[in-house]
Amino acid sequence: MVLEKINNLNDIKDIPKEEYSALAEEIRTFLIKKISVQGGHLASNLGVVELTMALHLAFDLPEDKIIFDVGHQAYTHKILTGRKEDFDTLRSYGGMSGFPKRRESECDCFDTGHSSTSISAGLGIVAANEMLGKTGTVAAVIGDGALTGGMAFEGLNNAAQLNRNFVIILNDNNMSISENVGGMSSYLSSMRAGKVYNDIKNGVVASLNRIPVIGDNLVDKIRKTKSGIKQLVIPGMLFENMGITYLGPVDGHNITHMVKIFKEAKKLDHPVIIHVMTKKGKGYIPAEKHPCFFHGVSPFDIETGQPLEKKEKPTYTDVFSKYLLKIADSDERVAAITAAMPDGTGLKKFMAKYPQRFYDVGIAEEHAVTFAAGLASAGVKPYFAVYSSFLQRSYDQILHDVCIQDLPVVFAIDRAGLVGNDGETHQGIFDLSYLSNIPNMNIFAPKNKYELGDIIKFSKDFEHPLAIRYPRGTAYDGLKEFRAPIEHGKSEYIYQEKDIALLAVGSMVSVANEVRDELKQKGYNVSLINARFVKPLDEEMLLDIIGYHDLIVTMEENVLNGGYGERVLRFLMEQSGNFNVINIAIPNVYVEHGNVDLLKKELRIDKDSVVKRILEKYER
Repeated sequence: MVLEKINNLNDIKDIPKEEYSALAEEIRTFLIKKISVQGGHLASNLGVVELTMALHLAFDLPEDKIIFDVGHQAYTHKILTGRKEDFDTLRSYGGMSGFPKRRESECDCFDTGHSSTSISAGLGIVAANEMLGKTGTVAAVIGDGALTGGMAFEGLNNAAQLNRNFVIILNDNNMSISENVGGMSSYLSSMRAGKVYNDIKNGVVASLNRIPVIGDNLVDKIRKTKSGIKQLVIPGMLFENMGITYLGPVDGHNITHMVKIFKEAKKLDHPVIIHVMTKKGKGYIPAEKHPCFFHGVSPFDIETGQPLEKKEKPTYTDVFSKYLLKIADSDERVAAITAAMPDGTGLKKFMAKYPQRFYDVGIAEEHAVTFAAGLASAGVKPYFAVYSSFLQRSYDQILHDVCIQDLPVVFAIDRAGLVGNDGETHQGIFDLSYLSNIPNMNIFAPKNKYELGDIIKFSKDFEHPLAIRYPRGTAYDGLKEFRAPIEHGKSEYIYQEKDIALLAVGSMVSVANEVRDELKQKGYNVSLINARFVKPLDEEMLLDIIGYHDLIVTMEENVLNGGYGERVLRFLMEQSGNFNVINIAIPNVYVEHGNVDLLKKELRIDKDSVVKRILEKYER
């Protein structure tokens, strides 16, 4: 076993070239085995095994720095930096992260989790090295999907001014999470398929190879020769025209070829982009055939590729998809927008049925929001379906382009609250805080799948910005007997008693119901109120309950600062009288990866912790 020789950083440099292929296959087998048990990002990691090996052979870590854009494809990098034994704890609470983490290894030079950041971060490290007199090469590995993000173009524009080496590896597998769209995808496709260009390029390289050794200027001479040819046969020459040397396309599964090119690229005194072609899911047939499905997977059967846990009940994403189609059937103004995630956000069926009203803008959340604002200003009813943690990227556009104009854009915020194993960069625990601060924004959190359907129907004719926030996973179907009509800004009384009032938001309504059951068994009178609208606040309800409750408890799956509970507390403090309030929320911390139920217990927002906190407060 060649993989047994890889136990520490740079062990790969001692592996003979003839064993590279065997090591690559053993790494793939190792990854498939571990991810089938732990879950994680499979297809992307299988696609970059040889690329990562070549990077570690050509670069000298930790002096050289490698930044993986998004970072979900860094599993092989972790193996090659001495973390092979930690894979049994991958994405588990207290275990190894599924993304690069500086606290894990000095070889993880920058924490990543969101798309299109690596070029900007890499430029920062290059500039720091120059200021501090440090040596070492900096390489940013970015996917073709991530290159559609506006921040990547901002980084490229800035990189063109650099008079120092900076290596950008364009990992081109023709996929992001879903199939790529837009002009950059078309541009790269033309380079992949450019037979005339490749034939000419290969002829030039063959001719140059017959020339006697010409020293360190070889790469620069080849670049200049190729540049002239490419100017003739490839329109635009985007990277070269920006002032960044372009090399490629290169076979991303030919290790020795990549090592040679990477080493030569390190010699240049300016930025270079190396276009590497890889196959997502390589080496595992189910992942090669269905790379979207195997982007991020739960534990699965290796032989069949099927998940070990069968999905039986619909998820909140499924419910959103169903009801969005229903209102689209009845209103031709309804349009749907995604930022490269039609599958993950439930818009695939909408895309198939109404392609003329479906817009995939690529990995560009900022553009998606302003694009939605443009649609709304012209009479369309746009629904932007997006994960909570990704919506953060478009805060200014929400404030400036949607809410100042009070435009009827609907934000379908998926994965709100704790999402678990992907960790800090993916937990959707800030949206209530950053959206509540924006004038004209309205925020609704459904308690169950029925209420999600009701608010989708309500939203169609609502003429103001509206954020609908729902969690990841199976849609709660309890409390279905409580289905009061939705009124703007109004809460729903589920149980109306006295003494203790539980005011719960969205996913926490089910927890609050369990809390109430236990408190009732202990002899307490407990009201349960489904907050529904986090913004605007139901002030009438709050003024009502303070008349006959000794303790008010707010419950939300959001950080405490700026959340629903703080807004309730501020309102009550403005009233006359003394009120006892407990804010049940996530502490103001970044929550690491782990099982959601375990995280809730650690954060003290699970049923048992809430009951304990209420009893301690009430009995005092």
